[in-house]
Amino acid sequence: MIYRLDDLIHLMACLRDPSHGCPWDREQTYQSIVPFTLEEAYEVADVIERGAFDELCSELGDLLFQVVFYARLAEEDGRFSLEEVIHGVVSKLLARHPHVFHDATFESFGHSESASVQSIKRAWEARKGEERADRGQLDLFVDVPMGSPALTRAQKIQKRAASIGFDWSSIEGVLAKITEELLELEQACSQQNPHAILEEFGDLLFTTVSLARHLNINSEQALRLATQKFESRIRAVIRLAQEQGIDLTIATDKEKNGLWEQAKTVGTELTL
Repeated sequence: MIYRLDDLIHLMACLRDPSHGCPWDREQTYQSIVPFTLEEAYEVADVIERGAFDELCSELGDLLFQVVFYARLAEEDGRFSLEEVIHGVVSKLLARHPHVFHDATFESFGHSESASVQSIKRAWEARKGEERADRGQLDLFVDVPMGSPALTRAQKIQKRAASIGFDWSSIEGVLAKITEELLELEQACSQQNPHAILEEFGDLLFTTVSLARHLNINSEQALRLATQKFESRIRAVIRLAQEQGIDLTIATDKEKNGLWEQAKTVGTELTL
């Protein structure tokens, strides 16, 4: 038997049933399941970045369940249903793809003119701006979540500023700014000023995010990958140290550097 979306919706209704449902599911709220939603989203990102595509189907199912859960809570509150969620996103995507659906209907598919990726991005951002204006959101940043990961929020804030022309015109300008921020951080460190060090380090990070954006790199993903690489190599260092009888807590810098270089060449399992 193959279960479908309707079955998942029915299962959710059963879990939330006041008389016969699951006690844990019944007591959940919008707020209480947010941590689980974030965890599931990161697990989807993790399996993709690890190339573990045999796990992706299951992780996508877990993430889909989160959407169905929120929709069920909203339906119980008389706010909206999952069908309205689906209707809303389809309508929005039809309108945001005039190069595919020129009159925002499925019937117009295949009758639109071709467009470049850059022109599509510009039109996409313009359309999102119009939608914010229609909702009365005149503040450029009002719908950028404060609770987003810091790198993600920085990149989105910068992208919004760039949409009104406030941006460096070239990568060279960003690199020069990074050099400037690094010198300012060095100066703050030399003065041993904790407040200035925190501020200048933040400026350096923020400018580095801008470089990632100009390089078409997702800064959050780049940091996750770098952290995973470091984690893998530290595991290899620990293993090599144990094999060679080296106590890392008292090892010399030369010994630790040697282990690190060995770890970098141990094998493909260390490569992201």
